[in-house]
Amino acid sequence: MPVNYLIIEDEKLSAERLAGMVSRLFPDFNLINTLDSVKSAVRWLSHNKQPQLAFFDIQLADGLSFEIFEQVSVHFPVVFTTAFNEYAIRAFKVNCIDYLLKPLDEDELKASINKFRAGLSRSGAVEHEAIAMALSQFTNTYKSRFVVKVGEHLRMIGVEEIAMFLSADKSTYIRTLSNRDYGVGFTLEQIENLVDPKHFFRINRKYIISITSIQDIITYSHSRLKLKLPVTCEENILVSRERIDSFKNWLEGMEDKR
Repeated sequence: MPVNYLIIEDEKLSAERLAGMVSRLFPDFNLINTLDSVKSAVRWLSHNKQPQLAFFDIQLADGLSFEIFEQVSVHFPVVFTTAFNEYAIRAFKVNCIDYLLKPLDEDELKASINKFRAGLSRSGAVEHEAIAMALSQFTNTYKSRFVVKVGEHLRMIGVEEIAMFLSADKSTYIRTLSNRDYGVGFTLEQIENLVDPKHFFRINRKYIISITSIQDIITYSHSRLKLKLPVTCEENILVSRERIDSFKNWLEGMEDKR
């Protein structure tokens, strides 16, 4: 039975070479489309039946292919192709997402597809948290802004505008220094990996706060610390007991202990 697969690659020659290798090794594989950008991939996946397997180049012309997972549900195994060094690849492999290092090797491609056929490759939706972690590991950079929806409009919020991230009612919000809340499509666990740990710290299960938003730190009952921020809060903003030592290290600019 034919296996329908998809290629997302912005280098035409690389896409053609990959398709040719797959065709030679696995004649029963059917290439249903080749896409070259995050935008085109999101549009196509939103309006077509999903493939059984896909090859995603990590760096595309309009961004990283990880961004596709933020905009559309992916319910098929993905093999990433990348020219990043092997140290980054090892970090990415921990997240249980298969990869091929460029230039592609035919034996490695064959082994990867055989793994998929044996059912060893991940099937079903790729975990959003794994993608968030991979994004930070591969780029070695952190988000400088978040895009949020306001009615029918999209707004960009720079990290310098953010006082805190908070979890409430099973959703996650950005609270800006101007005291406005915006829903954001990440969990606090994902945000921890996307923002610079020099500037943001998770003080407890509900809050990640910006160092620039701290106005005062007050000793509180049960060996905790209470933070005063320039925004409205319905409850005391407390650093949990188990995080106090790490919090103090963070304030002193020491290595992140999260």
